[in-house]
Amino acid sequence: MNEARTGLGADDPASLINARIAALGDWRGPRLARIRHWIRQADPAIAEAVKWRKPSNAMLGVPVWERAGLLCTGETYKTSLKLTFAKGAALPDPSGLFNAGLDGGTRRAIDIREADGLDEAAFTALIRAAVALNLSRAGG
Repeated sequence: MNEARTGLGADDPASLINARIAALGDWRGPRLARIRHWIRQADPAIAEAVKWRKPSNAMLGVPVWERAGLLCTGETYKTSLKLTFAKGAALPDPSGLFNAGLDGGTRRAIDIREADGLDEAAFTALIRAAVALNLSRAGG
């Protein structure tokens, strides 16, 4: 996407997330891009942000998706991706996607390794449930 054509600068969330995905250089980039697409398809009103950036390397940061509050984050590690849902403990997970942070009182996460699959329909349902929970708590 051309920054001049879109009006997006190198410091806007979409550009930062694009750069983060491109910098990964292995399976994590395309997988995070696909998950990002699913999140945005689940609810087009979801906003993207990049948080917890370090001054020593401004491109690094954590992709965050929000609607009426934080929905989930997309952290990258050497051998995995971690999708942490801010209010995951309050979400229905009939497909059992959550596999990390299960003892926490608030958050739940999905750890994804290279060989792991992720059910698109179940993940999209989880995103929509997170949006519905945030909207119900925000009064709208």
